[in-house]
Amino acid sequence: MNQLSPEEAQGSAPPQAQTAVVWTAILASSMVFADGAIVTVAIPQMRESLHASLAEMQWVTNAYALTLSAFLLLGGAAGDAYGLRRVFMIGIACFGLTSLWCGLSQSAGMLIAARAFQGIGGALLVPGSLALISAHFPPEARGKAIGTWAAASAIAAALGPILGGWLIDVGPWQTIFWINLPVAGLALWLCWRRVPDSPAASDAPMDWIGAALAVIALGLLAYGLTALGEQEGRRVTAALATVAGMVALGVFILHEKRTAAPMMPLDLFRVPAFANVNALTLLLYFALSGALFFLPTVLIEAHGYSATEAGSVFLPFTIVMALLSRLGGAMAHRFGVRRLLTAGPVVTGLSFALLVPAVFHGNYWSAVAPVMAIMGLGMGITVAPLSTTVMNAAPGDRVGVASGINNAVSRVAGLVAVAGLGVVATLGFRQAAAWAAPEVADGFARATFGALPPGAPRSLYATGMIGGFGLVALICAAAAVASAWLGYRSVPPAGPEPVSSP
Repeated sequence: MNQLSPEEAQGSAPPQAQTAVVWTAILASSMVFADGAIVTVAIPQMRESLHASLAEMQWVTNAYALTLSAFLLLGGAAGDAYGLRRVFMIGIACFGLTSLWCGLSQSAGMLIAARAFQGIGGALLVPGSLALISAHFPPEARGKAIGTWAAASAIAAALGPILGGWLIDVGPWQTIFWINLPVAGLALWLCWRRVPDSPAASDAPMDWIGAALAVIALGLLAYGLTALGEQEGRRVTAALATVAGMVALGVFILHEKRTAAPMMPLDLFRVPAFANVNALTLLLYFALSGALFFLPTVLIEAHGYSATEAGSVFLPFTIVMALLSRLGGAMAHRFGVRRLLTAGPVVTGLSFALLVPAVFHGNYWSAVAPVMAIMGLGMGITVAPLSTTVMNAAPGDRVGVASGINNAVSRVAGLVAVAGLGVVATLGFRQAAAWAAPEVADGFARATFGALPPGAPRSLYATGMIGGFGLVALICAAAAVASAWLGYRSVPPAGPEPVSSP
């Protein structure tokens, strides 16, 4: 995401320093990549411990996603302006300290605040991982180094939820945040002692106004969508906040058009392939984030999964996706990018639809794991050609910015999904319970997804949970299948062609 100077891009460091760069990037970015799934596994225990509502648990996830997505592009520019190594170390330290803060939180409000600051640390950290590798490896060795980093990050993403679930089963939920402290400490020490410093470009522009407008717009949208799922009396406030967020988003777009150094250059969206593939990303990652946010909770609450078992449901998905992503180049050459960007989202959408009967059945090996493997198949044949299309749609000197925009779009999609699908889950939860037992419908009328009404039978609660998740999964399936049309439009039949820089 960082715009490296030609000297940096072609430079290299001694072999020992290069090894330290790769390991520092792996340790630091693994904390961020594993974070999302680990937190979703912990939601039931956190909600019970903190006496929190569904909306507060949504904000535990979204406060982090909000600042991460809003500051992600600015984080790359900060590395250019103040030095890659310095900003990267600040990001690691911020992520580690805010992880400690998360673990010490005694209320949902304090945890939400800590998660917001943790997202800022992640926004400084994530762009620096690849930028440091690019800055310290020559072009001929850069691909292997990035491949090592990507493989290790995939392993961390696969094992993180299982480790997080085990920590929750044997101890308090706070341990899922405290586990970041030794990792951050080791990464910080390694970066300080072994990673060479990189020069700062004092004239690199920073779009602080754009970042602030992004936080305001996304924050208002997330608040409005989340509040829709709460008490009836807050519907007007929710609607006003949503409208205000859309207005703020319009102001952000106007600012990005007029400012001399936008953090999100909108002229890239004039390229049809770039616009279509980012719209695909928005729909597909909306579906993925929405389904995976609610999945661990329904398995724990409706089927009695332990946190470790709930975390392990991510394993088939991650393994299959990681294996197929590494074969993305060969598959694109054989089948064509257009076919993969069409078939991949369709398969992924099918997997979301199949989650409905799988979660109703509940058995891990015969129902849930096979469907998660199908989901990994769909995403695995989508991710690599999606990245290829993003890169090929942008001029050579703006590939980093294009990649950063696509990353930010995927984060925003998750933010909107978690905020907006809470009301859907609660609606399905209430309707399923009322349909199964009309005589106790009043007891569920004010309950939210994941909250057992006082005196309600546990079996009826499980039915409501399965119904709520089922409605969410079907909406996610529709969004994923709709994104396939955008994938078909993203690439001409002959394949993507790079756009020359003007």
